[in-house]
Amino acid sequence: MKRVFLFLVTNMAVMLVLSVAFQVVCALIGQDALAELSHNGIDFGVLAVWALVFGMGGAIISLLMSKTMAKLATHATVIDGSEGPTERWLVDTVRQLAERAGVKMPEVAIYPGEANAFATGAFRNSALVAVSTKITEQMTRDELRAVLGHELSHVANGDMVTLTLLQGVLNACVLFLARVIGALADGALSGGRERRRGGMYYLVYYVMQIVLGIGASIVVNAFSRRREYAADRGSAELLVSPGPMIAALRRLGNLQPGILPDSLKAMGISGRHASLLSTHPSLEDRIAALERLQLGLGA
Repeated sequence: MKRVFLFLVTNMAVMLVLSVAFQVVCALIGQDALAELSHNGIDFGVLAVWALVFGMGGAIISLLMSKTMAKLATHATVIDGSEGPTERWLVDTVRQLAERAGVKMPEVAIYPGEANAFATGAFRNSALVAVSTKITEQMTRDELRAVLGHELSHVANGDMVTLTLLQGVLNACVLFLARVIGALADGALSGGRERRRGGMYYLVYYVMQIVLGIGASIVVNAFSRRREYAADRGSAELLVSPGPMIAALRRLGNLQPGILPDSLKAMGISGRHASLLSTHPSLEDRIAALERLQLGLGA
């Protein structure tokens, strides 16, 4: 509830700052923001609320449905440990790590695919941790324990919630700014004549949605990369050594990476190369950060 409350406050603050910034920009270019929007058929207050509701709404719905959608998308099967020795070890290990991390026991699942793992869920005490069949076969128990520690750190840190809420904030900003810029461009090209929004409005609106959407993705993915470093450190703390996580990352570099659905990529484990649009830092950078931690130099 605390995170949801902070999310609501953050969204309201974002829209307030956005409206002030818009007024400042329009004042600098000699336009009255509210008058210009009104002239082009857009009510500033209604637009702000619309962007907030749709930006937040989509994020909240996706978050609440995240566990169900993850199971369907990856064909994951929830296990309880009675299926066999591997499953029993997975469930027992997750339970031990969850106790150390201070969270309630999450659901544990296995899904078919190449080496990867992920965590998801709307609440830190009602999460899902899933591993692929290949990663259980291709990693040692110590390496796999480190991977599970990484995922439990995501859960304990509330990264699934925070990342989704950040996406919601940026979605609202994209929707708001794309419509505003489209209306101003259409008004400027109409020569000040009052008219219904025409083709130019929709052209600029859709182009700005794409451009601003890419910018939002860069911000979200930069945040996601920071959380990966934090989850690696969390795994090292849970296992009382960075060694197993370093070994797990090195192992991943030699394995065929498992591809997760877009909605789960940020909560996965693999990521060989990094770019502005990557959800994960490169394996080399993550290993280097853990090696610095191992040497007591900080991450």
